[in-house]
Amino acid sequence: MKIDWEPLRAEFREWRAAGLTLPFWWRDDDAVTPTDALDHLGALSAAVEVPVHLAIIPEQATVDLAQTLRDTFVPVVHGWAHLSHTPEGIKNAEFGAGRPPEVAQADLAAALEQMTSLFGNRLAMMFVPPWNRMDVALMPALAALGYDAVSTYQPRNQSFAALGLEQINTHLDPIYWRGTRGLVAPDALIAQLIALLKDRRAGLTDNHEPLGYLTHHLVHDDDIWNFSDQFLKEICDGPVQLYRHDRKGEL
Repeated sequence: MKIDWEPLRAEFREWRAAGLTLPFWWRDDDAVTPTDALDHLGALSAAVEVPVHLAIIPEQATVDLAQTLRDTFVPVVHGWAHLSHTPEGIKNAEFGAGRPPEVAQADLAAALEQMTSLFGNRLAMMFVPPWNRMDVALMPALAALGYDAVSTYQPRNQSFAALGLEQINTHLDPIYWRGTRGLVAPDALIAQLIALLKDRRAGLTDNHEPLGYLTHHLVHDDDIWNFSDQFLKEICDGPVQLYRHDRKGEL
């Protein structure tokens, strides 16, 4: 796949001229068990030397996954069962508004307990709500349970979603979910990325928040893998500082 990366390289020249550094991280969602696709993800992560924050569905997660997960992965909590509890006509959410708070909080606690039993100290205390949406009223409950970060999508409006709970979102998703479920046109992805970078460079959005690449390894086709490989190499050639959210903090 031939992709014109010159617009990104030109933007990075502007970053270097301004003495700016881009914090960057990678999140991949919906893991439950070892698969060939997960092996592919791990191999790509190792090749480009970028850790993957693997959002794992606790209720379905297997012991095999915990025992075989490579060090290049940082396990994080992805909901509880990845089931929507919203009424028909309302966007999917497992922890959306309207769900009884005590029931939602019980699931949040069960998710953390299950993931801790599987991954121990490897587990990063980050919560990733399914479908990237969550009732803001539940954020203090996350912090009270011991989570220290929450991750959704789009540039954050504030650094912390609740006291002690950092907001660390993702910003670029290569999958055309509402269409072919294949790769978004590369030119469109690069234009979206450059717009994000220009906003950061201009101080319109928070450049302290790591820029997040969001993937879903279980549904990748060859084009998505190919784009991801090229994209990650291009990003790492830029003025980038990799971010890893685990108990050790930044790389």
